[in-house]
Amino acid sequence: MKNNAVRIMMRKTKTILLLAVFVLASLAHLYAADTQCVWTGIEKIIAVGDLHGDYKAFIKILKGTELIDKKLHWTGGKTHLVQIGDVLDRGEYAKEIFDLLMKLEKEAEEAGGKVHMLIGNHEELNITGLIFSREEFTTRQLVSFLPDGYRERQVKKFRKTLGDNPTKETGLDSSLDSDLVPFWENMLNELRTNRRHPARREYIQNFNKIYGKWILQQNAVIKINNIIFVHGGISERFSKWELKRINNRLRVELEDLRRAAMNLTAPNIPDYQRQIVYEPDGPYWYRDFAQKDQDDFKENVDRILSNLKAEYMVIAHTPRVIKTKEDMKLFQGRIWIIDTGISEPYRITMGGRLSALIIDNGKFDVWGLNNEK
Repeated sequence: MKNNAVRIMMRKTKTILLLAVFVLASLAHLYAADTQCVWTGIEKIIAVGDLHGDYKAFIKILKGTELIDKKLHWTGGKTHLVQIGDVLDRGEYAKEIFDLLMKLEKEAEEAGGKVHMLIGNHEELNITGLIFSREEFTTRQLVSFLPDGYRERQVKKFRKTLGDNPTKETGLDSSLDSDLVPFWENMLNELRTNRRHPARREYIQNFNKIYGKWILQQNAVIKINNIIFVHGGISERFSKWELKRINNRLRVELEDLRRAAMNLTAPNIPDYQRQIVYEPDGPYWYRDFAQKDQDDFKENVDRILSNLKAEYMVIAHTPRVIKTKEDMKLFQGRIWIIDTGISEPYRITMGGRLSALIIDNGKFDVWGLNNEK
């Protein structure tokens, strides 16, 4: 009897392992394993740091760097625009930024240029549904990514409790009327502590249906000419990986967590098998370049860039008070940090500034910074 039980258990274990392998292979196939992440011979690159929901600031930067016209159409020609991640949270208008990036992605491609939206840690937090308990998650962001039908039903129910006639207007704008703000803020407070709150699942499913899926078609790290672009940085451990391997593995792990979050199921990949997601030295959480002493850490930087066969790295993730172009350089100009506190919350609290890094035929320059607040 015991032998039969053991054999049955072994067969079940083998079946589960085979299923897990099949799922992982399917996920890898879903997001093309050959997604390009290296480009050469690019004359002009414009990189923009963390936006955190500040749509107006992003528009100002794009117009100031002549990448779009008054009607928000691409005018950058063959330029490569790199938005380095963290579109979400803190500010209110992440959805509008995503919609614009998705439109410009197509227009730039038609013009021979490119729009890169790199994956940041706040994209991870929203895809996996871990964002709700964090104070960076805003009321308007919650409302903007809820499904239209769910949002409108909640508004009608609330107005009915007040004895008001439900408004005939529908859509995001009518749902964000000033008299409804306390209602949505109360809902946000409830779902922060209640993991079973229906708005959580509605948000996760609707966000991931379009935007999470699109985000996972992007890269976490790219190389253009001799420059690495990544949200947080590449640690020495990951500098020994090929960029394609980093991006592909990250897509597999995030897609697994995305599906689990949408379906309220356990992920297929156990915690101990994850290699990148949530890792503090992963490409969008790593902070050593911004926080380590430049003299003590210089040799590490040299080794990392040598492993990557690159001369420079452009990072963000850690906001800094930056007043001049020189303040953006770290490690004798080999590392450039472009999180200058672009979004309004940072401009108010820490004196952040609008900026964009312009690399034209290998020459580094900065737009804005000193005169754009």
